[in-house]
Amino acid sequence: MKRSHLPIVAMAAALAIPGQAYAKTGDVQFKIFATYVAPDGKISDVKLDAIGLPANTQAKADDNITPTVAIEYFVADAISIETIAGVTQHDVNGRGGLNGATLVSDAKIVPATLTLKYHFGKDGGIQPYVGAGPSYFIFIDEKPGATTRALGATRQKMGDKLGVALQAGIDIPVNDKGLAFSLDAKRYFLRPTATWFAGATPVLKTRHTLDPWVLSAGVAFRF
Repeated sequence: MKRSHLPIVAMAAALAIPGQAYAKTGDVQFKIFATYVAPDGKISDVKLDAIGLPANTQAKADDNITPTVAIEYFVADAISIETIAGVTQHDVNGRGGLNGATLVSDAKIVPATLTLKYHFGKDGGIQPYVGAGPSYFIFIDEKPGATTRALGATRQKMGDKLGVALQAGIDIPVNDKGLAFSLDAKRYFLRPTATWFAGATPVLKTRHTLDPWVLSAGVAFRF
């Protein structure tokens, strides 16, 4: 499914607001989000196929909504570093020659992410920001789906992968005590490898374009 670029465009448009960021050097901001995770998951390369995938087999990871938290430290008045914490769970389903099939079941992902952010806006006002940084996706407890089990796979492993995240968002003050409403959009870029095993023997190995959109809304508390 084609993902709209409107969230990033809308945030970028807000950057025209002049002035100084309201946060001060040494401030800490804590955010609690409801987060929508929308990965792609299509197969970009088949490295090994000993189980005989049907022609035109493709894949798509399903979407999920999960709670996340973010902790942000201001190293300068307009510059901060931020890390996020959360776990999201996804299945990878077949398309094309395996339409409707389940290839991976219950893959849990920890997206360890660190971004460097620049904040715009007037003191005490709306604060747009942009950021970028590395991300290391850790996959936990994934299993072969019903279809790949039927084709002979007994175990499945997604390879942990280093990628990059681009970020844009906006903090809207609610009061003068550091409480704000926050909207955040991230786009990750990474290419993990999935391997299915029959016993200890690899029988299928595919590379995937994961590239999730991660869209969050919640509250921020500044100290």
